[in-house]
Amino acid sequence: MSKLVLFNKPFNVLSQFTDDNGRQTLADYIDIKAVYAAGRLDYDSEGLLLLTDDGQLQAQISSPKFKLNKTYWVQVEGQATDADCEKLLNGVELKDGMAKAIACRPIDEPALWPRVPPIRQRQTVSDSWMEIVINEGRNRQLRRMTAAVGLPTLRLVRAAIGNWTLHNIELGEYRLETVHMPATKPSSSKNAKPRAKTKRKQNTSSRRRF
Repeated sequence: MSKLVLFNKPFNVLSQFTDDNGRQTLADYIDIKAVYAAGRLDYDSEGLLLLTDDGQLQAQISSPKFKLNKTYWVQVEGQATDADCEKLLNGVELKDGMAKAIACRPIDEPALWPRVPPIRQRQTVSDSWMEIVINEGRNRQLRRMTAAVGLPTLRLVRAAIGNWTLHNIELGEYRLETVHMPATKPSSSKNAKPRAKTKRKQNTSSRRRF
């Protein structure tokens, strides 16, 4: 059995356990030894980060060749429309090549925890929310994609990775699951199946439920 940690990462927390500059890291929230992030989530992004003690599972989650869908809720400056989503679905040209969304739709503001510090909003410019699904993980890719269609990202929250979601995981808390990995190298990310919930760490800094 492999360990899989589902962590709801707060804003301005590094996706690693150490930092030479005194910034908050995973060590401030996760007390499980010998688990490592499967992929990354930017310092200024929030939401679901997966960690595991299994190298095969780590590669299966994070490697681009497995094309695991990642769902994001994105607050943007301006009013997102179906036409904007159509552009993202068709693909936008970035400095490192074309980037396409797998799915995209404007959404109402999700019921999230307050961000600390809050985003800076201009009184003369409205904002809106989009749900965007991608299966790549290039550096700051989604921020660059929304900017390419004239909608700068104000807040970025990862809601799901594959079938794993933030459901019932409060900000700064984690859920520990065990995953059975097949003996042979999997050909699809669907081979990894969560088996049981075993532990939740409580973080008294926030009690607002997702």
